[in-house]
Amino acid sequence: MKHYLKHDPWCIVEEGFHRENNEITESVMSLGNGRMGQRGNFEEKFSGKTLQGNYVAGVYYPDKTRVGWWKNGYPEYFAKVLNAANWIGIDIDIEYESLDLNTCEVRDFRRLLNMQEGYLERSFVAVLKSGKELQVNARRFCSIVDDEAGAIRYSITPLNFDAKITVTPYIDGDIRNRDANYDEKFWDEVRKETGYGEAFIEMRTRKTGFHVCTGMAVEIEQDGKRVDFQSQPIKYEKYVANRMTLDCQRGQETVIFKYAVNLSSINYNSDHLMRETRQYLQQVMRKGFEKMEFEQKQAWADKWKMNDITIDGDIAAQQGIRFNIFQLNQTYTGEDERLNIGPKGFTGEKYGGSTYWDTEAYCFPFYLATADQKVARNLLLYRYRHLGKAIENAQKLGFRAGAALYPMVTMNGEESHNEWEITFEEIHRNGAIAHAIYDYVRYTGDEQYLVDYGLEVLIAISRFWSQRVNWSEPKQQYVMLGVTGPNEYENNVNNNWYTNYIAVWTLRYTLEAIDIVKRLDTEKFNALCDRIHFREDKEVATARQIIDNMYFPYDENRQVFLQQEGFLDKELMPVSEIPKGQRPLNQNWSWDRILRSCFIKQADVLQGLYFFEDEFEEETIRRNFEFYEPMTVHESSLSPCVHAVLAAKLGMKDKAYEMYLRTARLDLDDYNNDTEDGCHITSMAGAWMAVVQGFGGMRVENDQLRLNPYCPDNWDRLAFKIRFRGALLQVSVTQSSVSIQNFSSHPVTILLYNEPVNIEAESRKKADRKVLA
Repeated sequence: MKHYLKHDPWCIVEEGFHRENNEITESVMSLGNGRMGQRGNFEEKFSGKTLQGNYVAGVYYPDKTRVGWWKNGYPEYFAKVLNAANWIGIDIDIEYESLDLNTCEVRDFRRLLNMQEGYLERSFVAVLKSGKELQVNARRFCSIVDDEAGAIRYSITPLNFDAKITVTPYIDGDIRNRDANYDEKFWDEVRKETGYGEAFIEMRTRKTGFHVCTGMAVEIEQDGKRVDFQSQPIKYEKYVANRMTLDCQRGQETVIFKYAVNLSSINYNSDHLMRETRQYLQQVMRKGFEKMEFEQKQAWADKWKMNDITIDGDIAAQQGIRFNIFQLNQTYTGEDERLNIGPKGFTGEKYGGSTYWDTEAYCFPFYLATADQKVARNLLLYRYRHLGKAIENAQKLGFRAGAALYPMVTMNGEESHNEWEITFEEIHRNGAIAHAIYDYVRYTGDEQYLVDYGLEVLIAISRFWSQRVNWSEPKQQYVMLGVTGPNEYENNVNNNWYTNYIAVWTLRYTLEAIDIVKRLDTEKFNALCDRIHFREDKEVATARQIIDNMYFPYDENRQVFLQQEGFLDKELMPVSEIPKGQRPLNQNWSWDRILRSCFIKQADVLQGLYFFEDEFEEETIRRNFEFYEPMTVHESSLSPCVHAVLAAKLGMKDKAYEMYLRTARLDLDDYNNDTEDGCHITSMAGAWMAVVQGFGGMRVENDQLRLNPYCPDNWDRLAFKIRFRGALLQVSVTQSSVSIQNFSSHPVTILLYNEPVNIEAESRKKADRKVLA
């Protein structure tokens, strides 16, 4: 772990320039607005260790799959999240010396991400080799009001010299992805234009043909007054810039305002993209930096009103949860059902794709409880729109009759993941999508979604499960062979408990959904049956037979569910016996050694117990937790949050807090030595789960909200807001009391410590906090 970032309740602060950790800081201090995003790179030239990263939502490249062999059904490409044109660049040259923090002395360096107001700020004094000292202050943001625009205020002040300083704001489209499989570039230039203080470049992706036009405009002030300047337009291949030489006096501040916009053919006609970009740029320039910044502050204030979590008495925990919520809000807004939540968001390239099962399993509860209902609905509609592709994906693997296998990784519904043990075998992802439909209907009460969309998806997924199992004569039960569960440190196993269980659960829920839809709209149900050739009697009978006869590996002696058949053949030992310096295992051990070990990358059996805890007695959950948690290395970002929720339920307060902190500060402290590749956006929702479902004990039971809140021992107070079926509630809990504030115009009845409590409209109810067993 690394502890160079200062603890602060609202900001991420780096004091002093930590060159060795620069790519980590770039990831952590990324900005985004749902449409575009940018890593925490420097505006000026930097020749040191850096991962330049600019991203435009929905734009990708189908990089040819790189494997040593080919298998039938293998995806032809791996979807790359594309590094797009660098719009933040501002080169600074002082009499033939370039400002480069890798080659000059740096004093008083400070980099700060203000999460409350949504901007990145940096200040330092650079001492050049000539002895010249230059003060630099920079602030920028990606506007969430004008969500295809960003703005920069970059100021330079000579401290001990007068000189002509050359300023070159630019857009660089000659970009290479670090993770390109064959080291090729993915962009071609279409056209470019330059003018007085402005420049535009339109690029097109190879193969996919996305167009993105990036435009910039520059204004300059000295002594607080706007100045005219001579601008030299510059055009190179895939590069446009304006060069200005300014007379700068000692102690005089020169401010460069740079406005930039990124418009894509996803949202605009490519034939008019340059014109639209120019108009959009003029629109934000008319506002000016101060107005844009004010609007940014107000927009973020509105967001924080709805989904802030307050922790008093523990700054590290407070900073962690706000960082996670901040990045989630930057990544996905729910305004466009074509978009989804990439595992790195706008913070890095790794993993590719815009959608994993992470969305449904981890992110979905956050958006259900903190955003308008349409946001979670749009996440479900994203999968519904891709149902045809999911059926095609299953057909490529030999499935038939409308069976659907949703992809492990996708941009457009096609599978684009290229590790066979995951692509073909980590099929539990289908169950997460079914569970999200269930979660949505249970939480919102919107059964009409099943009528209009949900049942069709459930039937297609259930058809897949019905074909994926086979009958075992020796066991006289159905089995599931050759799978990989959530714990990717076991591949190609038989009868993974979690996969078997979620398959059976999906079949059961599909049968329930059929009854609901038939009750609500028989005509639509019959029309659906005709359209998808659903043979109700036969398919329901098959589902029931599988439900009643599925094999689940179990150890009678320990009374625990087995991760997979044969798990007990491994040498069982706790993580504490791994020699010091050998973790993370995936960076120190061979894959063969990992697969033969008992060590668990992430929750597997426990993932199922988290999803379906109502179906198990508490002692069953406890036995499995106490058996598996000591063997879990949590080297998946998705692991600690599930353990935190379960530990809180079981009254294991120290373990719950430990797992919460690991989740919330995973990237801030670089727990797994991989934050330099980008932040773990989808697991950030797990930190919210750990607080609200863990410490808050939030569940939905028989159409009613249930809360069993407590405050960790080292916290003075915990407060969070949740939406539920038209109500907005704030839960505040201390060591001695709990209060529920109802901000809604109608009364709400909840279960508090399993007792019904009615809270009148726009009122607060306070009670003593119960000690939970």
